[in-house]
Amino acid sequence: MKVDRRAPNPVRSALLDGASSGNRVSHGFFSRSGGVSEGLYRGLNVGLGSNDNRAHIEENRARVSRWFDMEPDRLVTLHQVHSPRVHIATAQNRAERPQADALVTSTPGLVLGVLTADCGPVLFADPDAGVVGAAHAGWRGAFDGVLESTVEAMQTLGADPGRIVAVLGPSISQPNYEVGPEFINRFVDRDPAFEIYFRPSARDDHALFDLRQFTLDRLRAAGLTADMVADCTYADEAAWYSYRRATHRNEPDYGRQISAIAIKEDAHGPAF
Repeated sequence: MKVDRRAPNPVRSALLDGASSGNRVSHGFFSRSGGVSEGLYRGLNVGLGSNDNRAHIEENRARVSRWFDMEPDRLVTLHQVHSPRVHIATAQNRAERPQADALVTSTPGLVLGVLTADCGPVLFADPDAGVVGAAHAGWRGAFDGVLESTVEAMQTLGADPGRIVAVLGPSISQPNYEVGPEFINRFVDRDPAFEIYFRPSARDDHALFDLRQFTLDRLRAAGLTADMVADCTYADEAAWYSYRRATHRNEPDYGRQISAIAIKEDAHGPAF
């Protein structure tokens, strides 16, 4: 396959752009475009946990940092484990990669990134407070409270839920997310009202789950202004990596895309 040597060209959210006071916050939902990986990983694969060529992964990650006009060591990511845990990123701990599924910061000059391949990447910003966040919200994380935990962590840095805007990035859509009876029962046993997130599928005792609406509703219930990017990762192979698509094809591995957000450094130079 031909390697894409162009610069990344991420999807942007009008809500996040509009909320950015004086263009203080920059963000992007990065697709496969603009990377050097090949084969199954063609494009901008940033997944350190994949079996892709390590040099390609590092170059792709560097390209993400450079898109923000920052050096590669400014990109902060996590060892994601489908948890509600949140990491507060600082200049001092930026090289760490703790087991968590969300990160927040009030430090200019750090690029916060979460990796996905069907799960929901959510970017948060309170530009007035100078606080941003990013969360990896698959069904388990969203169900267990990673979104609410992210908001709470942002509040410890001075953010106000009434000012926070949050955008759900490209993720798997309901028509492509079939689940079994145990999955359905887990949700409905927690709250019978959660039944609205399921609709019948072609198979008996199975249903199609609306992870995206579930995520948006939880964000709004937390008091945030929330929106989403409509792209479905499963449906658009040219643009997005998808774990479920790779599984259905019995492929041995899959790439990961990144969604990232940063507070820009001011004209006086680096914050650290």
